[in-house]
Amino acid sequence: MSEAATPRDLAAQRAIAARVAKWLVDKGRPDEAVALLAVWASSGPNDSEGQGLLAEALRIDPAARVAQQAFERMEGVDGDHSELEQARARLGVEELGRLEAEMRRPSFRRAQMGFNNNIRTGDAVFHVQTEDSGLDQPHVITHLFADGGRVIKSHKRSYADQVARADVGEFVRKLMKAQHLEMVLALREGRFADVIAGRATGGLEVLTQPPNVENIRKLAGNKAARAEASSASISVKPEAPSPAPKPAPRPGARFSLQVLRSLTGGPERYAPEGESALIGSEGEVNLPGERFCHPREASISLRDGRLWLDDLEGGNGVFLRIRTPVELDFGDEFVIGDQLLRVERNPVADDGPDPDPTYFYSSPKWPSSFRIVQIFEGGALGCAVVARGNTLQVGSAIGDLIFPDDPLMADQHCVIEEQAGTVMLTDLATRTGVFVRIRGEQEIAGGDELLVGRTRLLVEFG
Repeated sequence: MSEAATPRDLAAQRAIAARVAKWLVDKGRPDEAVALLAVWASSGPNDSEGQGLLAEALRIDPAARVAQQAFERMEGVDGDHSELEQARARLGVEELGRLEAEMRRPSFRRAQMGFNNNIRTGDAVFHVQTEDSGLDQPHVITHLFADGGRVIKSHKRSYADQVARADVGEFVRKLMKAQHLEMVLALREGRFADVIAGRATGGLEVLTQPPNVENIRKLAGNKAARAEASSASISVKPEAPSPAPKPAPRPGARFSLQVLRSLTGGPERYAPEGESALIGSEGEVNLPGERFCHPREASISLRDGRLWLDDLEGGNGVFLRIRTPVELDFGDEFVIGDQLLRVERNPVADDGPDPDPTYFYSSPKWPSSFRIVQIFEGGALGCAVVARGNTLQVGSAIGDLIFPDDPLMADQHCVIEEQAGTVMLTDLATRTGVFVRIRGEQEIAGGDELLVGRTRLLVEFG
């Protein structure tokens, strides 16, 4: 069975046996655990590893005959070892591998932990709750609550045809996240307005298509990321879709950048003659007088009929105006009005007493998912505001973070909220928009707006 295994292979197999035995005990199968430990303790040399397995077997059941026979075998004592031999025939390398695979396969007898979030829309607060029912009843259900507890809409999806997947745990987690965000988007877009007003009945809707979360965009985070993979982090399609065909290059296609705002003058439009251009004083789009633009800030290139913006390292970055809600990572920066802001994790709480013991006196704190930090010219940090719960709103008159003297900011400009573990940034239909800093390479299209320093550029392509 394992006698021919190398010492390294045997050590690995014994380590697996120890983990599987613990799992068997947790599953209420101690007799199998003892037999497995006895078999692998007596397989190979009588060393510390084998003795450790045997000790664990005897700890689980000191009277187990198979463990006693394993001890005799390891000590070279002759006797009746038939029970051990039967166990060795059953619990060899192949069965050990099968048990390890069973152990790794998620068991949702206690279903995966779901998501619970409050969402403020207008003057009302709603609650979205998503739960998994486990492999015994393989479905995910999302409820929308109003009025402190009234269920006004439910979405349910079965994943019965996916339970055999090796990655079923990860698949279900992504399904829960996507279905949760789908409900949040539907609420924000007003699709339940008639139900909320009592003009229509909500009820339970059983859905068969994957959750529609295409409106949530994730900007490229590195040079390998592409815009077409923007929602891959919450994709729950059973099979990988075929890549979308790239549009054929259009003969003579060119791009240009129209200057919408400049505080330093310069041309009204940049129209590079080639298929690529450098943004910065060393390039074709030189933005004269823009002191926040690095000499080599970014490049734009036309490839196969598609336009790509590549943020180059070392500068202040290029910001892209968002058209739909965008998923943010901690550390991402965005601009609203003339304010540069960054989303951050909240600092780890340090609210224990000192050695006296006396607690540090402070203002009361509330539960919070993240914080927004203002960045001043030169890199100094300005104000920092933590979210109340999972939501933070910014504006010039209404919100948690207010900039009353910023003429480019709307009364209610944007909302940042954590939903299902995802931080989303949403522009509240403002005139001047919300710009998010890209990292790496990002596909852009005609009509997109870019912000470099304090210069705004409109992309024209055709």
